Amino acid sequence: MNEKPIVPDGVGPHELRELDLMLAGEKPLAMFVDEDPGNFIIPEADFDPHVQAGTFIKGEAVYRKPDVSYAPRHVYFALPSEGWRIDAMHAINEAICTGRRKATDEDEREIGRLLGYSRAQVQAFLDWRNQLQP
Repeated sequence: MNEKPIVPDGVGPHELRELDLMLAGEKPLAMFVDEDPGNFIIPEADFDPHVQAGTFIKGEAVYRKPDVSYAPRHVYFALPSEGWRIDAMHAINEAICTGRRKATDEDEREIGRLLGYSRAQVQAFLDWRNQLQP
């Protein structure tokens, strides 16, 4: 059985609301990862008209580990004044996703900050994730 753990309140409050939050100016960056092709569709069709209108900017990258056959695609959308967040997120993801180093709690804090989560929301995520790990 492949059940997902129940996510507590305060963890992932932006999920499935990224576009609305970005249009409202409440979220500076959204990131989508195609880790499981065929089971997740990056909502580019929803975001791309806003990229074309200049409301958002877009970045994407594919990171490949030497020993893994599939390389997930990462797609980033940012408010134009927040484009630096794409570069910062890319640097973190490139280091971790290519296997140069393992992710740390500090990486998770920085990723959360870049995505517009509060410190409390990031800490709630870390507490939940750490409870799941043996």
